[in-house]
Amino acid sequence: MTEFRAYRLFQGSGETPEGRFVTMRTDELPAGEVLVCSEYASVNFKDALAAHGINKIIRQYPRIGGIDFSGTVAQSADARFREGDRVIVHGFGVGVDHDGGFAQYARVPADWVLPLPEGFGTREATTVGVAGYTAALCIHLMELNGLTPEAGAVLVDGATGGVGSLAIDMLSGRGYRVTAVTGKATERDYLRQLGASEVLLRSELEMGKRPLEKALWAGAIDSAGGEMLSWLTRTMQPYGVIAAVGNAAGMELNTNVLPFILRGVRLLGILANSPMPLRRVIWGKIAGELRPRHVEAIAHEIGLEGLPDTFSRLLRGGARGRTVVKLRD
Repeated sequence: MTEFRAYRLFQGSGETPEGRFVTMRTDELPAGEVLVCSEYASVNFKDALAAHGINKIIRQYPRIGGIDFSGTVAQSADARFREGDRVIVHGFGVGVDHDGGFAQYARVPADWVLPLPEGFGTREATTVGVAGYTAALCIHLMELNGLTPEAGAVLVDGATGGVGSLAIDMLSGRGYRVTAVTGKATERDYLRQLGASEVLLRSELEMGKRPLEKALWAGAIDSAGGEMLSWLTRTMQPYGVIAAVGNAAGMELNTNVLPFILRGVRLLGILANSPMPLRRVIWGKIAGELRPRHVEAIAHEIGLEGLPDTFSRLLRGGARGRTVVKLRD
C-alpha cells in the first residue's frame, strides 16, 4: 500500500463537480491486474468538459479524471507485463467510468495496457497520447482509402488543437502539402513551424451554397463538424477522403449526395477507442513513419496544480497543442 497525490472529482451541490487535490492509497484504486506508476498525463477537451460537468460525461463520483497517461509498471498480475515496463493507457472508459491519469498511480485491467514502442519515452508518448493516436488513425484510414501525397493538398481544421497540431506534423513529415485552418490569426508561425504550407483563417473562408463548389482538397481531417464539415464535402477533389473526428462547431451535417455520387468523396468516421490489435498497428506507425518531429513545440508542461486553470483555458478555446501534466518530480 502506497500513498500518492491525485486530482479527484467529487459530486458537487449542483451540476458542476468539485475538484480536489487529495492524498490517496493504492488500495483505494479500482480493480485491475496492472498497477502503473504514472509519470505523465495529458489534458484533453473531454477532460475539461468532465471537470466542469458539461454533457454529464462522468456519471459516478468520486472519479480521478484524465483519459490518457503513461508511466512504468509497478505491479502486474498478468504475465504480459513486468515491473519497469513502460506503458501507455488511453480509452476504455479511463478517466470517465474508471479512475484515470490525474494521479501518481493508476490501476487498470491488463487488456487496456499498451507497451510503449522501443525508444519511446513516457513524456513523448503522452504528448502524442489520444490526440496523436487519433491523428495517426485518420492518416492510416485515409491512406487505406486512396490518399497519397501526390493527390493534392490536405486540409486540417481545428489546427492549433491537439489532434490538429499532431496531424499537421505527421502529414507534413510524410510528404503531404498541408493547409491549416484556424480561428487564431496569432498562431500562423506556430502552424508553419509544424509543417503547414498554407494557413487560412476560418473567418475568411468563402463557403458558398452550391451543391458542389470548386474542388480543392485531396484529403481533410475535420474536428469541427457542422458547417465546416458540410463545406468540406462540397470542396473535395474527385475521390477525396475526409476523416471526421469531432463536433466542436456542431453535430448537424447539412449536405447533399452529389459530392458522394459525382465525385466519389469518402467520409470516414474516426473512433479513437479502437480494439487493441489496431492500437498496436497505429502506435507502430507513430513510432515509425508518423513519428512527430515537433514534440517540444507542441507540448506545454504543467503540474497537477495547473489542472483547474488548464480546464478553463481549454473551454475558452485558448489552448494550443498538447498540455502534459508532469506527475512526479
